[in-house]
Amino acid sequence: MTGIRNAKRVVFKVGTSTLTYPTGKTNIRRLAKLVSILSDLQNEGREIVLVTSGAISVGAGKLGLKERPQETPARQAAACIGQCELMFMYDKFFTEYSHTIGQLLITKSDVENDERRNNLINAFNNMFKFGAIPIVNENDSVAVEEIVYGDNDSLSAIVASLINADALIILTDAEGLFSGNPQLDPDARLISVVDEITPEVKALAGGAISKQGTGGMITKLNAAELATSAGIDTVIMSGSDPREIYKLFDGHHIGTYFKGKKSENNG
Repeated sequence: MTGIRNAKRVVFKVGTSTLTYPTGKTNIRRLAKLVSILSDLQNEGREIVLVTSGAISVGAGKLGLKERPQETPARQAAACIGQCELMFMYDKFFTEYSHTIGQLLITKSDVENDERRNNLINAFNNMFKFGAIPIVNENDSVAVEEIVYGDNDSLSAIVASLINADALIILTDAEGLFSGNPQLDPDARLISVVDEITPEVKALAGGAISKQGTGGMITKLNAAELATSAGIDTVIMSGSDPREIYKLFDGHHIGTYFKGKKSENNG
């Protein structure tokens, strides 16, 4: 785990199920603890990026809806409301630790278009220069299938590759990748290290666990595959206790570790 311990530029992705209760309301205690730890890592001299989900669920909760809207226009409206609420809370908590944040709402076209991609990279680099913490989300308020990635797991890997991050940490409601479904198989064991993401490894992913989120373990494996192919060490771990992040950066085996594959192209 030396690569993680020594990582200077780190992208964290936090899922909806980590940020919210099943009611859709924000898990304030967990969010506050996560922010304190990310602030501490920034104080260590690392450059931190947070890719956050949760806008639609938080918006639905603020509106008093019993579940996430299913129709696209309703999801877009909930995202508009939830994004304001999320950024208000992130700004409040990060400010308590004297850190400045900035918001980037990204769609697929922002990355695929050369000029817009360069503008995006410049924005990230200058935020790092100013010591600010970028908070990234997909632009759900204009989300249609043709212009978005569809899940923030993929987006986090794209961002990590875009900014040449040293590590990608995906926080979710599972401890990592298991040899079977731990909810159904008592013999299922946590896989600590994955050397290569093969079709057999992907077959272990199963489906989505939480009704709040949009992905599941398979989207996280796809993100890990994308990141590691760019030479970026990746960890999938539980976000239920953000203090585990400290152990990870102290060199302990937490969650499932995917080692970045170095090549001539990615150094």
